[in-house]
Amino acid sequence: MSDPRVHRFAARDGVELAFRETGHGRPLVLLHGFTASGRQWLDHGPAAVLAADGHRVILPDFRGHGDSARPHDPASYPADVLADDGLTLIDWLGLDDYDLGGYSLGARAVLRMLVRGARPARAIVAGQGLAAVRSTAANGTNHRALTALANGDAVEPGSAEAEAAHWITHLGGDPRALLQVLNSLVATPAGALRRLETATLVVVGDRDHDHASAEALAAVLPRARFTRVPGDHWSALTGPGFARAVRAFLAGQSG
Repeated sequence: MSDPRVHRFAARDGVELAFRETGHGRPLVLLHGFTASGRQWLDHGPAAVLAADGHRVILPDFRGHGDSARPHDPASYPADVLADDGLTLIDWLGLDDYDLGGYSLGARAVLRMLVRGARPARAIVAGQGLAAVRSTAANGTNHRALTALANGDAVEPGSAEAEAAHWITHLGGDPRALLQVLNSLVATPAGALRRLETATLVVVGDRDHDHASAEALAAVLPRARFTRVPGDHWSALTGPGFARAVRAFLAGQSG
C-alpha cells in the first residue's frame, strides 16, 4: 500500500516524534518492534487489513527509530520514556475510546503504558514473554552489539552479537540512539501485571523460542487470552494466522 503521510508531535521534553495513520473508524494504536518503525505494521503486519476492517490505525515511530528524532544525549532517554511518549501521543490525539497493541518492544511498551494508567478498551501484546518484561535489557545481545557499534569495536564473527550488528546496520539503525533506548527500559514486576484489568490478547509465534514465556505472561494478566500462531519471532507477524488472531480479538470473537 502507499506510504501514509508522516505527522509529527512533540514529546513532553520537546523531542519531535513521528506517526502515520491509515484507515478510518475506531482508533487502534500499534507500536513497533526494536530497530523497526511504524511501517513494520504496514510492510509486514496486518495494518492494511485492520484498516479495511474499519479501524483508524495509528502507527507511531519510537524516539530513536524511523522518522522520529534520534538524539544521542542520554538525557533524552529517561527511564520509561517509550511509555511517556505513547501516553503523550494518546493525549495529543485526544483519544478516550481506543485499542492499543504492540509487537516485541512495542508489546513491552504497551504493558508499561497500561501500568502507567493507559485505559484502552482492549490491548494486544504480541511477540513478548514474561521473562523479558520482568527484566531490563542491560546485558542482552542487542545491548552488546550496539555498544560495539557505537564504540567502533569489533564483534566476534558468527556470534549472536555479529548477527544483531548486521541487522541493525542493514536496517539503517542509529547505534547510539538505539543503545539509549535500551538503557531506558525498566522492568515490570508480576505484581503490577496482576493488577491490570484490560482485556488483552497475548499472541506469539510457535517457534519464537526467545519469548517462550508468553504463555506465562498471559497467565499473570487477569483478563488475557493466549494464542500461538505459526512462525518465529520475525515471521509470526507477517503470517495470516497473526492477522486472523488479532482481527478476531478486536471483533470480540471467542476462541
